Amino acid sequence: MISVQRSEDRFRGGDEAAGIETRHAFSFGHFYDPDNLRFGPVMACNEERLAPGAGFDEHPHSHTEIVTWVVEGELTHRDSTGRATVVETGGLQHLSAAAGVRHVERNDGAEPLTFIQMWLAPLEPGGDPAYTIVPDLAADTPYALPAAGAVLHVRRPAPGERTPVPDAPRVYVHVVAGEVRIGDEALRPGDAARITGETGPELTATAGPAEVLIWELSEPSA
Repeated sequence: MISVQRSEDRFRGGDEAAGIETRHAFSFGHFYDPDNLRFGPVMACNEERLAPGAGFDEHPHSHTEIVTWVVEGELTHRDSTGRATVVETGGLQHLSAAAGVRHVERNDGAEPLTFIQMWLAPLEPGGDPAYTIVPDLAADTPYALPAAGAVLHVRRPAPGERTPVPDAPRVYVHVVAGEVRIGDEALRPGDAARITGETGPELTATAGPAEVLIWELSEPSA
């Protein structure tokens, strides 16, 4: 089964007066939808846009694997373990909150910042916080997240090019750029597909170049 969520159906969050624009794919904050809490371990897929100088002040997380994909601009990160980094366009950031961590996320650059932030539930709680940056994740190099039973694939098919979607109990697809088709479903930027029980699905770019984030979810729990 392929269930599609359109970009325009995402919950509008953030604080536009503070230069923060957010689109939520799942229940988040004061927005509560009991039928849309998570998909496997995926608890959030937020499209974030920060104006220059805007950001999220220090706030806590625990028992969450936070994976951030920078679409354009530069993301400044600081956390309570003493790390201070800048993640540029095309970079991936992974913060394992474990038993607890506090962090800051800002756009300290001169240009707008856009990133996709995804939260996944770990298979086991606790542990020590950890932080990883992959400056330029290649399309043929998946990012494994064993703590959540998940693997992230980045696909950048050219128009007309077909690419396989992983066979897994569940697959979550988010279109960053371009237009693609999975089975009979056409997806545009900001659209997402939740796939269950499909064998051998393919993704085809119909207008591009496209960029697609694909979570291969081996943990089938709700």
